[in-house]
Amino acid sequence: MKRVITAQDIPAAGDLRIPPGSIVTASASELAAVRGVRILEVREEDLSRFTTPEQTIAIGADHGGFRLKETLKPVIESLGLTLRDVGAFDEKPADYPDIAHKVAQSVVEGVATRGIMIDGAGIGSCMAANKVPGIRAALCYDRASARNSREHNDSNILTLGGRLLTETQAEEVVRTWLGTPFAGGRHQARVDKIMAIEREYLISKKVTR
Repeated sequence: MKRVITAQDIPAAGDLRIPPGSIVTASASELAAVRGVRILEVREEDLSRFTTPEQTIAIGADHGGFRLKETLKPVIESLGLTLRDVGAFDEKPADYPDIAHKVAQSVVEGVATRGIMIDGAGIGSCMAANKVPGIRAALCYDRASARNSREHNDSNILTLGGRLLTETQAEEVVRTWLGTPFAGGRHQARVDKIMAIEREYLISKKVTR
């Protein structure tokens, strides 16, 4: 089956490498031209040499977080990471649950290792992302909360309030969150308990159907 390249697949800058024979939509071509992104065909066996999930961060925002998203993208790329921007791509009204869902899907499907989602306050996106099994989203507002969410909770999605943080504050949070590893040890047992709660309700749902 041929891969279809849409506007959501176009990175903020650089090159996009795709398998031979992929279908590139008109909107994807137009956005690539605007961003100066080159779309290059690469053999399937060589694709993993360029981008791996461990190097990829999914990022999304609604209209309330769009400007901050665009500000943070070059910061993240400067850390040697690849971005998967799932929208929104302008400041037209957008529903944060839809985009938070896309960010979460990128993480649980293994397309990205972690995700960042921005809306006006960051609260709704955190709630939406945490509905997806396997996601541990954390709303962070300073370096301490970002560090704790990674060291203690192994959070895999960061949500931010685009209208509550300055660009400098948001950058500090993102750099800290991306740069902090999970501590493991006694924290692993607690994360395991969080995930066990999730599994309990997933199993209960299947049984009652």
